[in-house]
Amino acid sequence: MTQPAYLNTELPILERVRDLISRLTLDEKVGLMSHPALGVPRLGIPAYNYWSEALHGVARNGRATVFPQAIGMAATWDKELIHQVATAISDEGRAKYHAALKRNGYTDQYQGLTFWSPNVNIFRDPRWGRGQETWGEDPFFTGEMASAYVKGLQGDHPKYLKAAACAKHYAVHSGPEKDRHHFNAIVSKRDLHETYLPAFKKLVTEAKVESVMGAYNRTLHEPCCASKLLLDDILRGEWGFEGHVVSDCMALSDFHLHHKVTEDAADSAALALKYGCDLGCDHVFNEIPTAIERGDATEALVDRALERTLGTRFKLGMFDPDEQVSFASISMDVVACDAHRQLAYRAAAESVVLLKNKENLLPIKPSTRKIFVTGPTAASLEVLLGNYYGFNEHMITLLEGLTGRVPEGMGLEYTSGALLKHPREIKDIWAFGMAQSADVTIVCAGLSSFLEGEEGESLLSAQNGDRESISLPESQVNYIKELAIHGAKIVLVLTGGSPVALGEVEDMVDAIIFVWYPGMEGGRAVADVLFGDISPAGKLPITFPKSLEQLHPFDDYNMTGRTYRYMTEEPLYPFGFGLSYARFEYCRLNVVSPAVLPSGFEVAVSVQNTGEVAADEVVQFYLSALESPLPAPISQLVGFQRVHLQPGQTQTVKLRLTPEMLMLYDEDGLQKLEPGKFRLSAGGCSPGARGLALGAPQAASIEFQIP
Repeated sequence: MTQPAYLNTELPILERVRDLISRLTLDEKVGLMSHPALGVPRLGIPAYNYWSEALHGVARNGRATVFPQAIGMAATWDKELIHQVATAISDEGRAKYHAALKRNGYTDQYQGLTFWSPNVNIFRDPRWGRGQETWGEDPFFTGEMASAYVKGLQGDHPKYLKAAACAKHYAVHSGPEKDRHHFNAIVSKRDLHETYLPAFKKLVTEAKVESVMGAYNRTLHEPCCASKLLLDDILRGEWGFEGHVVSDCMALSDFHLHHKVTEDAADSAALALKYGCDLGCDHVFNEIPTAIERGDATEALVDRALERTLGTRFKLGMFDPDEQVSFASISMDVVACDAHRQLAYRAAAESVVLLKNKENLLPIKPSTRKIFVTGPTAASLEVLLGNYYGFNEHMITLLEGLTGRVPEGMGLEYTSGALLKHPREIKDIWAFGMAQSADVTIVCAGLSSFLEGEEGESLLSAQNGDRESISLPESQVNYIKELAIHGAKIVLVLTGGSPVALGEVEDMVDAIIFVWYPGMEGGRAVADVLFGDISPAGKLPITFPKSLEQLHPFDDYNMTGRTYRYMTEEPLYPFGFGLSYARFEYCRLNVVSPAVLPSGFEVAVSVQNTGEVAADEVVQFYLSALESPLPAPISQLVGFQRVHLQPGQTQTVKLRLTPEMLMLYDEDGLQKLEPGKFRLSAGGCSPGARGLALGAPQAASIEFQIP
């Protein structure tokens, strides 16, 4: 018998896909259109569930390496590390996929290779519970970091994808969670193209992400999963996207149930197909036959969608013999292996941000007699995880990490002392006496997934995962205040996935580190930073406001006053900020190649470690338009590099400033290179007086004119 073309691995993928589609009945096609794709036994096609998660490790699928939450990985500012992390995740995903396939003959939910990560929405408002899933508030930075993640997940094989990444949620989506099923995000064309789309564009055009997920909400009156503007005109038209589009889960039902743009499920299916949503994460596409009978959809549109979704499965080698797909040989031995554990440790350690260090209290000195560990998050597993997490039998809490690191002979005591959100029932506790007798009190506090997350996830959130307040919970503030009144010398270790306004707490404590949701090795990494085995070098990928009063209405998507790029008020901690146990000096920012368009020009800056310990520093380049006929951000990141410097060592860091970086957006969302005066600065924090006041090094800068 002649081998069918769809099984001929020598043929181009598109030819194979079209041959397979030609052999399917309409009912069989429809069975392949939703995320639990049915099998077609007569053609040897197993069932496959597209819904898998890999936000910071293979998630919801048993044992895996648990890396820091995405916002924590963002704080590393280390693209090379992120590529390694994503490579490790896709190795584990491959091993687990083939193990499940061999065990069951098919793969169920969370066992597949189509990972619905990364989340590249802009974290424009700190109240958003899902901001922890993102790479922060800057579109350039998000694009750079998430591209490294996508490339690591998908691999660089000339024929096969190791896994299929997904850029979500497209587009203009960042809360409120309680309104996401019916909300209409209104944005100017300039904000759309200047802030909300650049990261998606980079992932599509440069990282070649295989999938894009549409958001729940409407944008400019069109549901995102059936938007002519977003899907037809921009994604496939301007950017030339060739992968598949998947809806967010139950988003197609929102068309008729909440957005009220269609009459029923069949009408919603027709609208989604028309504008290029290829895969439904719900039951709506089951109504495609009815839509065709009504004349609202065609089988040709079904075939177009299947070309894209089946194309992904062919690229993953799902219809090819294992011996031809090198990734199929990845053993289960790789899952949660020691090398991946060490990578999780490195990621957690690199993510730690030192926000305050009064009189150089940190690192903890060898002469310290006793430390007191307290606070509601010290012994918590939840604060290691964030959301969309995997599982591991070797999770190291903050308390366990400190216990494992404290030198023999140094005293250690612990009590939780306070609850995460609720007042403690016992008023008279021994904690204050313990604090008074200790040289250093380490208070582990902050947020957990109980306080912030996705709709329906956060048990203690009154806003379906979002936060009403960005301050520390009152129970924690009161406890820290009592400790301070009793004379404790406090190191505040904060967990969380979003900015925390500290208010009076900032003055009560001597040192502050922000550790995010640091993953399975979080306790060990944090302890090693506190004891000085590693100098902290993480930098904030988000601005920390001083209070809720500095924020604009949550549901207002206008970027005026939001993020460091447009915020005119002084923040608590600025974007890009983070202290070190070392000191750094920046000098000699110079143009090292002629300023010739259209190739741009190269600049270089010297950074020196003038401190006494070896440390990493993140060199950041920011551009400001000083004179321009077009509106522009106050400053914007255009380059960054994490470097390691020994005491006294100097390194030159270069950046190619491209014409696109110098372009500004007009009111129609078009980029233009206009004459004007610009300032380029290089330093360890975003420009501004606040960073300098907090201890960031003085940046080097140059000014130049575009004729």
